[in-house]
Amino acid sequence: MHKTTIARALGYLARYKVEFVLSLAMALAYVVASLYIPLVAGEAIDSLVTGGVDFDMLLSCLMRIFVTALVCFISQYALSRLNNRMAYRISHDMRNDAFDKISRLPFSYLDSHRQGDVVARVISDVDQVSDGLLLGFSQFFSAVLTILMTLYYLFSLDYLIALVVILVSPLSLVVATFIAKKTHRYFRQTAEKRSLQTDITDEFITDTAEVLCYNLQASCQKTFDEVNEQWAASSLKGTFYSSLVNPATRAVNSIVYAAAALCGGLLAVAGRLSVGGLVSALSYANQYTKPFNEITGVVTELQNALVCASRIFSLLDEKEVVDDGDKTLADDALSVSFSDVCFSYVKGQDLIKGFSLDIDKGRHVAIVGPTGAGKSTIINLLMRYYETDSGRILIDGTDIRDISLASLRLSFGSVLQDSFILSASVRDNITMGRDFSDEQVMAACRRAHVHDIIMRLEKGYDTMLDDDEGLLSAGERQLISIARCMLDLPNLLILDEATSNIDTRTEGLIQAAFNEMTAGRTSFVVAHRLSTIRNADIILVMRDGDIVEAGSHDELIARGGFYSELYSSQFASVS
Repeated sequence: MHKTTIARALGYLARYKVEFVLSLAMALAYVVASLYIPLVAGEAIDSLVTGGVDFDMLLSCLMRIFVTALVCFISQYALSRLNNRMAYRISHDMRNDAFDKISRLPFSYLDSHRQGDVVARVISDVDQVSDGLLLGFSQFFSAVLTILMTLYYLFSLDYLIALVVILVSPLSLVVATFIAKKTHRYFRQTAEKRSLQTDITDEFITDTAEVLCYNLQASCQKTFDEVNEQWAASSLKGTFYSSLVNPATRAVNSIVYAAAALCGGLLAVAGRLSVGGLVSALSYANQYTKPFNEITGVVTELQNALVCASRIFSLLDEKEVVDDGDKTLADDALSVSFSDVCFSYVKGQDLIKGFSLDIDKGRHVAIVGPTGAGKSTIINLLMRYYETDSGRILIDGTDIRDISLASLRLSFGSVLQDSFILSASVRDNITMGRDFSDEQVMAACRRAHVHDIIMRLEKGYDTMLDDDEGLLSAGERQLISIARCMLDLPNLLILDEATSNIDTRTEGLIQAAFNEMTAGRTSFVVAHRLSTIRNADIILVMRDGDIVEAGSHDELIARGGFYSELYSSQFASVS
């Protein structure tokens, strides 16, 4: 699992090969230059203690140290710039891929996953991966290179002191590896609690009115505190174990340094090592242990990055909506047929069973029934927001799975009960990326009886809207949606409780506009208020996923069946 995750993560890094190679080159230059300085410093010390001061030698050593330090500065600066650039670009690419993936996921995925969890994967998890992957890999390369170069210089001074350092230092890696294994579980818990906390916070902010209405502040605070405590506990444990790495390895490093100092001192007394060589050897012994600290720190970062990467890649691996249709719909009135359609949101719990219906071109169809009967589900299946379990849906005799999604959905105009508002201007909220003149936009708004409301806003059609700002009421947002549909009338219309938030007087005016809209077009109206669909060509009465009655209003009333009961329940006089 980890190998696959690492390989896929490195695939993003491979997109920036030039920057990555330059980064490795700068790391190499920095390591070589920084390790060359102790060797030159040892030579400078020897020039001071061996038979008088050799000023030419000392000056040469100082110049080499200055030039080498300058190389260290430049290479480290370039390394930092390159790594930061790659980290930001990788984050950009991952977020683009994740966001693009979300747009191609079926509604079933978004319905079954917490919103906060999906947001956390796209935002915070991506940051963790890019930082852990890139910085961790760069530090790992520098650390390994430092170890190899340090050993080379130690062996060039005296192989005995090099062997002492080699024999003792692996203790640091053993201790760090043991501790790092403990951190993985807690980092995974932390990522899960972070996404849950994001979801709770988003839910509280989005539904503040309901929370205040039902005095749920204490309950919400309790839930928040519980998750916050769990998040804090897992974070604390993960941090605790990861924090043990540094002091544990430093303790081993001190042992390495002491062993090197003892061995080097004995070699110096024996005359095998000069004073400058001893100083250089001790400096290398100290630097040799530091990369082990970096490696163990990298292991900790990579543990967290891998957890987050697996969450992102699990999102990217989700099954997408299949869009392999290559047919387009005609720009004309369209017929619709349902043939033995079966569907369930939850496997084993059938909602729609053997649903069949033929709707001629230009017919005005109303769908009514109690809550949960499957009214809106029919619309969701028609637009392929969900796929049927079995059976077929045909438009003009063509299976909707053979029609491209773009052509299918552009053939529908819809006004839904829950109105969607973009974070954009009023004009953009109505045009929705389509090319229309201001005159066409205003004409549609007048037909939807929202023009005067828009003109009362501070900047009219240029006023910036946000669904959470409360600048527009629920009814006004619904009028915006109606204007959106009236702007470019397609051949199939869906009105799902389209006037549920509008006052009675405006509803009468809108209903007249709807009658004009639906003339000559195949339309579906989902309604709870039965007074709005009395003029429908055919009324489908649904109960438990089945059509129990079908006919005109007068025909259904005359039968005295389920529709008649529904109608009577809404209009019965109250004694």
